[in-house]
Amino acid sequence: CAVKAAHVLSEIAKNEEMKKPCIEADLVLTLIPLLESTDQEMLLHAGRAIGRICYDNRSLQEELVKVGVIPSLLRILTDYAESEPLVHVALLALYNLADLDSAKEALSMTKVAEQLVKQLRRAESHERFEIVFEVLQALAENDALKVQLVDAGVPEVLSEILLRLQGSSQPEDMCIVKAASDLIVSLLLGEHRYLHHIQTLAGTKTGQGLLLILQKKCSIEGFFLPFSKFLISYQDGNCLRMFQLGVIHQLLDVLETQAQSGDTSVQQAALSALQSLAVPVVSKVQMLEEGVAERIEALLRSESPPVQFKLLGTLRMLADGQADAAEILGQDALLLNRLVQWCSVSDHSGICGEANRLLASILHHNRSQEVVKAIQAAQGVKHLVSMTTSEHAAMQNEALTALAIASAIDLETLEESFKESQLVQSLHKLLRDDNTSPEVKYNSMGLLCRLLNSGDLRQEIEEDKIKDTLEQLCSHSNASVVKEAMTTLQVLRGET
Repeated sequence: CAVKAAHVLSEIAKNEEMKKPCIEADLVLTLIPLLESTDQEMLLHAGRAIGRICYDNRSLQEELVKVGVIPSLLRILTDYAESEPLVHVALLALYNLADLDSAKEALSMTKVAEQLVKQLRRAESHERFEIVFEVLQALAENDALKVQLVDAGVPEVLSEILLRLQGSSQPEDMCIVKAASDLIVSLLLGEHRYLHHIQTLAGTKTGQGLLLILQKKCSIEGFFLPFSKFLISYQDGNCLRMFQLGVIHQLLDVLETQAQSGDTSVQQAALSALQSLAVPVVSKVQMLEEGVAERIEALLRSESPPVQFKLLGTLRMLADGQADAAEILGQDALLLNRLVQWCSVSDHSGICGEANRLLASILHHNRSQEVVKAIQAAQGVKHLVSMTTSEHAAMQNEALTALAIASAIDLETLEESFKESQLVQSLHKLLRDDNTSPEVKYNSMGLLCRLLNSGDLRQEIEEDKIKDTLEQLCSHSNASVVKEAMTTLQVLRGET
């Protein structure tokens, strides 16, 4: 009669008012041993009865975990994986218990990930997908279980689902796409311990699945920001693989779309991802060939300070070490005019700083006389001279190096601007100031050597009595400063 009694109890427990009498009669503890039965009908009715009695009752659920219900549920999933009714009961029970820390701890000692992967592969109905996703999402909050889920290949299976449903426009399928996408991101974001998984994704089904997420989900609020963080976590060796998947074009498409709609958070996220992907040299070349520089300049009209800041950082990363990129950017009149405007933005110091740094980077990495002339025509030189007196040594050095390189390329074009902006006097002040870092002093003298090739600027240097300061620097505590001071004195005296 046990099977029939369990069946009766499972029906009685459907009624909310009957749950309390069942609990008071200790029926839960009586039913639990029945989960060890080999009779499938017994397992079905006992499982349903326990689930219905304990539903939404945290103390009873804790008791279930304490008396060892988790291993019994995993046994059902493992031994009766082909039985739809039993699998449904076991999954429902896991769903109800998965939020408990005690349940997660107990599950981390089992092979729950392997069983959930099997169920994902077997799932056909939207209802089954939904309940497995709910269980996975809850388990992914636990570090030990997250590792287990990734190792078991959950991201790969989720990606297969995305690839299978990519052409569907059915609302139910789109719900699955959304849930699978969120799960992939949840499983792979934020922890360095999963980096070895992230590094091997590109070119795999998971990598393709991630690209599909980008294609389908960028318009869904709250998705694109975490996805961009995923891209940012990519290491150098994988950037090229991401290019091969076409992710750069997808990012650019998102940027252009959002530039029109005005969703600045998505624009920032896309630019952050592009900036990260532009770090390796091989990526810079690829991005230039893909026309990235020209396409992201469409955002120049943006009035959002955070977007402007990210845009400048992305362009600077592209120009870093790349003469071709510097030449492209340095001859774009629209960009240069916008940069000069941003160099004067007093109420946004971050944008002002980034604009100056990009201008310096273009000059530094450029080898073209045309670029020097273009920056001079845009009236950008005076801002770089001002940058030499920045409170940040890194920015000072960037400006000094850029101006020295530009002077070597075409000093004649820059000469008048240097005189108007009192560059010689600024350099002398840096050399006299005891608080100036040795590297800034060194680079200041390097620029002075370039300026001595101009008769007018040489006269200014002599009139400002920089020679006396250089002689004092010959006894400086820093050996590099001493050596450069002696070299600059030789050039000033015409000895070399």
